[in-house]
Amino acid sequence: MNEIRVESWSELQDELFADSWNEDIGRFRSRYAFRGLSDVDYHLETTLIRLGGDYATLERHLLRNFKKYAHRNVVEGDSFWHWLSVAQHYGLPTRLLDWTYSPYIALHFATANLERFDTDGVIWAVNYLKAHSLLPNALRTVLYQEGANVFTVEMMAESVSNLAEFERLATNDGALFFEPPSIDERIINQFGFFSVMPGATQVMDDWLVFHPNLWRKIVIPAALKWEIRDKLDQANITERVLFPGMDGLSRWLKRHYSPKT
Repeated sequence: MNEIRVESWSELQDELFADSWNEDIGRFRSRYAFRGLSDVDYHLETTLIRLGGDYATLERHLLRNFKKYAHRNVVEGDSFWHWLSVAQHYGLPTRLLDWTYSPYIALHFATANLERFDTDGVIWAVNYLKAHSLLPNALRTVLYQEGANVFTVEMMAESVSNLAEFERLATNDGALFFEPPSIDERIINQFGFFSVMPGATQVMDDWLVFHPNLWRKIVIPAALKWEIRDKLDQANITERVLFPGMDGLSRWLKRHYSPKT
């Protein structure tokens, strides 16, 4: 069963680290991408989809003008995937979706919004190895030759020059995970990476329905959120660490000292 509702902190730990044992190397190495949402009813929609309107047509205009006006010194390389990663990082609506390798960081995002503490939250876990096994041979070969499990922007730039080419290559079974350049400490501290679908209008949870072996959905009851939040704070999984700088510090202190009521 793909949807699991936990009832305690200990049950949650078991589910977050389920299937992480790797028999070949004798180590616990999870191959899941995690995404935490404060409301169980939220979909895996990109910021581009949430923009609304004729967003699919607007995508290329958003990216073209971002590249035109952005300071070039924030982009390590000049490939399309470098620019797309930077645009997503700085808040431009794109078809990228944020994920993390860390289940605890995903838990942070599921419990950081105090206004949603009366609502069940959720952690999505998607096996990126199995997702990549569905990619066309040309893309799987890139991973195999590199000995990698996840793409980098450099690997993407060498094999797929733009979104149009990716759409032609990946068709409908093309959920692909790639790591952004280390733009700043925020990306590094959040242990973050992105997924991209071949269609601008594709919602990942709609696609996952057809691939039940790829994912799990861990439902967090609203009644459990305060315990999770307090334990994450004690473990130093906070805005102060995940969003280095004065804004992250202020967000942490505001939440930390907000009354429970």
